[in-house]
Amino acid sequence: MIYLGIREFGLLVLSWMSYQTHFPMGQALTSWDADWYLGIAAGGYDNVPARLVDAYSQRSPETPLAFFPGYPKLINYLAAPLGGTHNARLFAAFTITIVAGLFCAYALVRLGRLVPGGSTRTGLILVALFAAAPMSIVLVMPYSEALFCAFAAWSLVWVLERNWVLAGLACTCAGLVRPTAAALVLAVGLAALVAVVKRQDGWRPWAGGLLVPLGFFGYLGWVAVQTGSLFGYFELQARGWDSRFDGGLATARFALDALTRQLSVFEGVTILVILASIALVVIGFRMKVPWPLMVFALGVLLMDLGSNGMMASKARLLMPAFVLLIPIAVGLAKRRTATVVTTLTGLAVVTSWFGAYSLTVWSWAI
Repeated sequence: MIYLGIREFGLLVLSWMSYQTHFPMGQALTSWDADWYLGIAAGGYDNVPARLVDAYSQRSPETPLAFFPGYPKLINYLAAPLGGTHNARLFAAFTITIVAGLFCAYALVRLGRLVPGGSTRTGLILVALFAAAPMSIVLVMPYSEALFCAFAAWSLVWVLERNWVLAGLACTCAGLVRPTAAALVLAVGLAALVAVVKRQDGWRPWAGGLLVPLGFFGYLGWVAVQTGSLFGYFELQARGWDSRFDGGLATARFALDALTRQLSVFEGVTILVILASIALVVIGFRMKVPWPLMVFALGVLLMDLGSNGMMASKARLLMPAFVLLIPIAVGLAKRRTATVVTTLTGLAVVTSWFGAYSLTVWSWAI
């Protein structure tokens, strides 16, 4: 209820902003990557609508392969019994996103109980913080973040509970949804390896560890075959979206440039999110948040901040680093209920407005 309540409030704010800016709410919710996912769900990789192009307004047969297949395939499967129409695909896409968000919320409650100093109260606060993250608007859009976060959160829960087979299966599924799965593969794979070395839990970490990379590397391998290049996925990302790992140079240039001229609201919030994420990594290690969670968070952070590409997407791409919110949740859980409610309500109001602003006022892709 906490998760749904905050996300429903975000939709109400978006409705108001849509009215104020004369930008149709339906168009706002299905723009940018959502358009790609719906297009792939409709016709597969070979029949994506011609109007969909990369960041340079270009298109090649390989361009759609930049989007992992898990989410659009689920849309297609759910829409098929409903007639397979555009409206059926819209219904399926929004249903998957909302249900996945709920599953993620339940996993976050479990994580809140499992971390040192945690409790059910910590978990519920963690859910509220996730639902009210700066770019949480994508959790009610046909974007793949909600689905990926659900698989990632449960995989990490099962790692902490040493349920290696389920952790591996969830990691496999996440690997078919977003490239961010590389960070999850690293975290879950290392945890399984440590269990094997320590001879813990018998055959289970062996089985779980073998499952971990299947989805992610399976898709990269398939793209390699389709493109005729071992690094085909990364090449088409670089060619279409100028997305490549540069050690953070582009992100640093973006921040320095933005701070030496008149800032837009979106750029200012993006810089604050980046700085807060770096600080929360340090705090997480100091608070001894379980190391598999921190490896995952650090991996997401390095993939996002260390890559070139669209700077306006930086805050959204940090959504999967939800474990960075654990120190805040642990700290808030020790406060009075009135303080917690006031803090989370204020955060939800501000981030709901920001999410609506990013779709109706900000003119670039998020």
